[in-house]
Amino acid sequence: MSPTRSTTPSTKTPARVAFVGAGPGDPGLLTVRAGELLATADAVVIDQVAREAVVERWCRPEVDVVDAGHGDHGERLTHASRAKLVVRAAKAHPGGLVVRLMDGDPAVFNGLAEEARACARAGIPFEVVPGVSSVTAVPSYAGVPLTSSASTGIHVVVAGARGTDLSGAVDPTVTVVVIGPPDKAAQTLDALVAAGRDASTPVAVTERGTTTEQRTITTTLDAAGETMADGRFPVLAVVGSTVTMRETLSWFETKPLFGWQVLVPRTKEQSASTIARLEHHGAHAAVVPTISVEPPRTPQQLERAVKGMVTGRYEWVGFTSVNAVRAIREKFDEFGLDARSFAGLKVAAVGGVTAQALRDWGITPDLVPSGEQSARGLLEEWPAFDADLDPIDRVFLPRADIATETLVAGLQDMGWEVDDVTAYRTVRAAPPPAEVRDAIKNGSFDAVLFTSSSTVRNLVGIAGKPHPTTVVACIGPATAKTAEEHGLRVDVLAPEATADALVDALADHGRSLALAAQEAGEAVLRPSQRRPGGRRRAT
Repeated sequence: MSPTRSTTPSTKTPARVAFVGAGPGDPGLLTVRAGELLATADAVVIDQVAREAVVERWCRPEVDVVDAGHGDHGERLTHASRAKLVVRAAKAHPGGLVVRLMDGDPAVFNGLAEEARACARAGIPFEVVPGVSSVTAVPSYAGVPLTSSASTGIHVVVAGARGTDLSGAVDPTVTVVVIGPPDKAAQTLDALVAAGRDASTPVAVTERGTTTEQRTITTTLDAAGETMADGRFPVLAVVGSTVTMRETLSWFETKPLFGWQVLVPRTKEQSASTIARLEHHGAHAAVVPTISVEPPRTPQQLERAVKGMVTGRYEWVGFTSVNAVRAIREKFDEFGLDARSFAGLKVAAVGGVTAQALRDWGITPDLVPSGEQSARGLLEEWPAFDADLDPIDRVFLPRADIATETLVAGLQDMGWEVDDVTAYRTVRAAPPPAEVRDAIKNGSFDAVLFTSSSTVRNLVGIAGKPHPTTVVACIGPATAKTAEEHGLRVDVLAPEATADALVDALADHGRSLALAAQEAGEAVLRPSQRRPGGRRRAT
């Protein structure tokens, strides 16, 4: 009789949980450690406050996103319910990493204690990554220091908390920070007056702090409740003498494009640097795709050309767009090639954005026009074929199916043989939602950025013409000409044909509008506020 072997079921080690602070709203305030953890997370647990944009920006596409904000029927989850979701997510990803993304700093007003205790009881290892707290960040973005030589103490109050003792907040040398829903914050400020704080004490009330939608109102303690009567978002109120410094120290809400809604008619993949640049100047970007990029219907010609790059068929490869770079890169990946296959080839890029796409691939272009960044500008600097200097007389131009023949004809005139190959097709995108089309036509957008003639034609075709009050900014003369042909007034022309230069030129225009209003003694209004029916609130 064989011996009996006892067996025990194998246990799986649950995932490690990291409680990570997402900061108060500005994605730039995420810590380095937070970014590292998000980039390797198997699952991310978010609630109704933490921004989904953080997940989109930092996490892998295949990350499992768990919504801990509301239940199946829309009810707001309690801290205990969220704790159960965190534990469940950790058990569902054994051996992995679960990031519990919390708004601001996890240790401040976010239920960290309940959720961490649940992990400890379940035997789940965890760590805490502090984040930038709204308690300090929002006042800083509002231009209100929390301390000064006359105000040496800070008292933080969670609006609506039971048994709040305000006796320590009455002293005029104490700066009081109240955070919470607007109605609860108003009650707390009224209670502060009742407790003995001077009713004329300055107050700064900020909603959606550290974002491009931030709004701050300065008032006095006895009138602060009225400013929050129609509030829909959580607020942070600073009470104290330091509020008077806002007029001098405001730096965020005085950016040249602060609060502007800027329409960017490109794909999100093409717009990352533009969006970042707009946010740098205080604007919010709304991306509306105007084209869809698709592979060529018959890929054989492109595949032969890519193989020719490796076998020495070409002297030059000329890239006229980021999409062309992407198309060739995808073919290289398909064939198991990489940037080393460009050895011996000379590479040209039509402009700075295309050149950067090449550099991101590890390729430094040999030729980028120093003047007009267009096919014409590229031709002006492209060397003519010289049989004594150039061992090969052929150029490969991967391009769109609707590209013009300017570059091809010009190169042929200079003695080059050109393989003009369709690398991708551009198809007009579907119209945006009705509310976006209405916003474009009624002037809700403050500005629109056109980076090519096709973006002008396609936007007008799928969504209609922007309202006359909308500032029209164009990347170059050809794009401006197309805009004017469509009945648009061009307000801004980039000094050089790059997306960054275009955004900076728009910022200069916004700065000049604000300066003109100030010199005239008028309120500084965004373009959308100047249209009939626009909300005429000073920015």
